[in-house]
Amino acid sequence: MSIEKNELFDLSNKVVVVTGGTGVLGSVFVKAIVQQGGSVAIIGLDSKVGEERIKEVTKNGGNAIFVLANVLEESQLVEARNTILNKYGKIDGLVNAAGGNVPEGVLAPDTDVFNLNIEGMKKAMVLNLWGTIIPVQVFGPEIAKTGNGSIVNISSVSPKRALTRVLGYSMGKAAIDLYTKWFAVEMANRYGDKIRMNSIMPGFFLTEQNRNLLTKEDGSLTQRGNDIISHTPFKRFGSPTELAGALIWLLSDASKFVTGMDIGVDGGFTITSGV
Repeated sequence: MSIEKNELFDLSNKVVVVTGGTGVLGSVFVKAIVQQGGSVAIIGLDSKVGEERIKEVTKNGGNAIFVLANVLEESQLVEARNTILNKYGKIDGLVNAAGGNVPEGVLAPDTDVFNLNIEGMKKAMVLNLWGTIIPVQVFGPEIAKTGNGSIVNISSVSPKRALTRVLGYSMGKAAIDLYTKWFAVEMANRYGDKIRMNSIMPGFFLTEQNRNLLTKEDGSLTQRGNDIISHTPFKRFGSPTELAGALIWLLSDASKFVTGMDIGVDGGFTITSGV
């Protein structure tokens, strides 16, 4: 049987929900899905940016809608789901891009380690873990109905290598790693191969959330930024667009026999001892 070029990675006729779609990584994900022929439902909290994304997509011949919703508010996500179903009639995939660190969850270098901001740690953990679980609960049943659905979570290198200062964020991402495996198995037990769940493990990419930790006002690297680069075999930060390939693979039929996996895109950060 012959396979046409790019057929395996084609997302035509698929509807994919992207939470956190107004963020830096979310923007890349939206563009990548549209480029492969998919329709996108962007979920976020910034209406202005959301509408700008829609204009950009439609200008280039794509199909997308923006729905204002908080991933931690189930009722808002239910309304978003209904809006998406009214527009497209189905949901084939979900990308849980909402998440990231919060300032109060970061331990300052001069702060006593026995004086952690517990509420800040909780906030970071809730955002990343429950901000992933709740959307799955809301959109998952619809995705399973398609008979060939895919859910993609966003992990991190932080659970694989202990990173100073970002404990709350790291615990949230560690929980996502376990959740991805556990939920993939439980879905398979109930739905067979009709719906799968995997995650992408990004290395270090400059975003608005980590820019102050990794770079100075003049654009040069902080000590932390330098430490990360020195421990990354490729000796650079990643470009957000370099996550697109892994995302499209996991959403497309090219990964139909893949579930519960954490796909690393980290420039070798997690495989090197530094020696």
